[in-house]
Amino acid sequence: MEEVHEAVIVGAGIAGLATAIALKKVGIQSIVLEKSHQLRSTGAAITLAPNAWRALDSLGVATKLTSIYRTFERGYVTNLITGATQEQSFKGTNTNSGDEDMGVRSVHRKVLLETLANELPENTVKFSIKINSIKSQEEEDITVLQLEDGSVIRTKALIGCDGVHSVVAQWLGLTTPVDSGRSAVRGLSVFPAGHGLKHQLHQFVGNNARCAFVAMNQTDVFWGITTTDGTMVPREPELIQKEVTEHLAKDCPAEYLNVIQRAELSTITWAPLMYRVPWDVLFGKTHRGGVTVAGDAFHPMTPDLGQGGCTALEDAVVLARCLANSRGSVSSGMEMYVKERRWRVAGIITGAFLSGWVQQGGTGWRWWLVKLFRDNLFYRFVFPRIVNFVHYDCGVLPEKEKTL
Repeated sequence: MEEVHEAVIVGAGIAGLATAIALKKVGIQSIVLEKSHQLRSTGAAITLAPNAWRALDSLGVATKLTSIYRTFERGYVTNLITGATQEQSFKGTNTNSGDEDMGVRSVHRKVLLETLANELPENTVKFSIKINSIKSQEEEDITVLQLEDGSVIRTKALIGCDGVHSVVAQWLGLTTPVDSGRSAVRGLSVFPAGHGLKHQLHQFVGNNARCAFVAMNQTDVFWGITTTDGTMVPREPELIQKEVTEHLAKDCPAEYLNVIQRAELSTITWAPLMYRVPWDVLFGKTHRGGVTVAGDAFHPMTPDLGQGGCTALEDAVVLARCLANSRGSVSSGMEMYVKERRWRVAGIITGAFLSGWVQQGGTGWRWWLVKLFRDNLFYRFVFPRIVNFVHYDCGVLPEKEKTL
């Protein structure tokens, strides 16, 4: 069986669903191929900064989420070695665009994905689809996908939104993402009777770990921990939880440990933190003809600036706008998109990596100097300047119909 589609998106995560919505808004019909049997909600929750809310506003879904999630205006960083606590203000990032509040919020990943999916026509997302091969027929400006079930899909535009281990990125020739030497555990804790916590971000920094939690509403608390500990964390949720409470976060306050102990086991995940080296984003093979990548398939980064999902949403809007303005040339639209995105995301990858390195982990006298810088200067003076990128506006989508 052979199908022909204007655009094919691989991956039904944040980047894939947002890209499908953006393409629909400029008149380009697409299908989304997802290898899982349902929407993937790994990660439990995600924090979205103003740049993400502007993208969601362009996609027409921001108000559906801002109506149920509150902004938080401040956070606290506690040094577990010295006991000192520093305050972080998010008021500078909570800006308004018309009547729409674009502040920092944590949202349930499942709710975000379902909200995006509900904007798409029925049967746009095809589940349990695996790609065997990708071939380019350049003389026809067509890309051909051979699926595992033997069927074939032909398309003018192929967009890989299939994550860190993207098959589309591999086909393009992008290098394999690099292991940062750190890993992360995340989870969601639910207190049916209420947790009594303030709506603030709390972080705890030690020698080998950085822990954090934020109250999302009156009952749910999103938490995470990043560590340089080289010990392989087991995959079973119960064992991961035990490893965190008895080892990785044992020096954290009882309040934090209580949150972890109340975690819903189905939400607990562990994963190494991967990133794509910035020069590969700048100079690598990020597009070829009518093929490109977006989100983690394009620019995987460490979570230290909370920008993975935010930049994926930006990608969706910019890509659709570039294709709509490419005057019928898919290849030109892909090139315009990559040129617009690569310097910004390369800078954020670099900033995230350096932010993580400064805040966490190392040995020897040089690391002692880094800790001195972190504890006295970084949170007070440097970090507020780094996060200025959250004021970025990816723009609006053109109000016109377009076909490829």
